[in-house]
Amino acid sequence: MLRVAVPNKGVLSEVSVDMLREAGYLTRRDTRELVLFDPHNDIEFFYLRPRDIATYVGRGALDVGITGRDLLLDSHSDANEVAVLEFGDSTFRFAGPVGKFTDLSQIQGLRVATSYVGLVQDFLTANDIDATLIQLDGAVESAIKLGVADVIADVVSTGTTLRNAGLEIFGPVILESTAILIGSPESAPDGTLRDKALKLSRRLHGVRVARQYVLFDYDVPAEHLDRAAAITPGLESPTISQLADTGWFAVRAMVRRDQSNDTMDALYEVGARAILVSSIAAARI
Repeated sequence: MLRVAVPNKGVLSEVSVDMLREAGYLTRRDTRELVLFDPHNDIEFFYLRPRDIATYVGRGALDVGITGRDLLLDSHSDANEVAVLEFGDSTFRFAGPVGKFTDLSQIQGLRVATSYVGLVQDFLTANDIDATLIQLDGAVESAIKLGVADVIADVVSTGTTLRNAGLEIFGPVILESTAILIGSPESAPDGTLRDKALKLSRRLHGVRVARQYVLFDYDVPAEHLDRAAAITPGLESPTISQLADTGWFAVRAMVRRDQSNDTMDALYEVGARAILVSSIAAARI
């Protein structure tokens, strides 16, 4: 039986549960439920604090888990990154009072407040910077005003929260993080267990593909077929079938969802008609 760690709260949890459901796995209905067994897939899901998942998986208590790359690196866990899941993106930066800092070297000897001590310490060490790290559990932007730190290192999205606190970003990016699937180095090399983990990874990848792509179907005159096919090359190549009218062909291909409207316009301009776009429920690529 495969044992899988799933974030129990926050953005990582919401998207993880949605992806698992779309991938054909049983998911919990009650947020108070901490353990869920999926008998059809022979998998047991454990809903844990996102920050703890890398530790459980790294020590072999669980086989695989969904967490953020930032949390994996910060934990110094022995867990391995298995696959990128492409959600929950975040950027880690340094910030300080407006106009006070311009370069990373200025952190030397100062106090840096962060919720990610392991991650930030590794970055500073790699850049030969010696600073005192102050560990806080969230709301680190208040640390400078309250006199606890001189600089903060935190997740930055729009920067609005920092500006409201009288701070600005400086120095290089510490880390570009995203959600990942991690695996335990202690997992038994049992063929069945390995196959279940690979199946989970393939299914989650299929969900990502289904969300990123749509299916195009259209008809195009024979004289414009090559131009149309070049617009929709698909993943390998488009599927092309001759219609009853020998002067026309039907074409089917996968196209990135965010390019669908531009692609429809381009196809219409080269003579394609009856252009239909369908969502993909699931995929195995």
